[in-house]
Amino acid sequence: MLSATTRFETPHASKYLKQLCKHFAHKVSVDYDDMQGKAALPPGPAVLYADETALTVTVTAADQKGLDLAKFIIDDHLGRFAFREEPSLTWDTSSRS
Repeated sequence: MLSATTRFETPHASKYLKQLCKHFAHKVSVDYDDMQGKAALPPGPAVLYADETALTVTVTAADQKGLDLAKFIIDDHLGRFAFREEPSLTWDTSSRS
């Protein structure tokens, strides 16, 4: 399995976590609360954590194509929901499993 993690610095992390999870729940299995969530994205699971300063997202997939798709899904949706903050996500893949 491959994984990638990104951190979006924002005071609205919990809001975006809930917004992403509610949106994903229309199509995939999701479990979340105010501070953490998990969405069963088609390429692999996305795990989200919110604190007072940032939203951290880790995506996992079986191969590079799936990992790239999972990162795109998060980039695209967070970009739409947090458009006022113009998120520019940098993904760290150094902790691949």
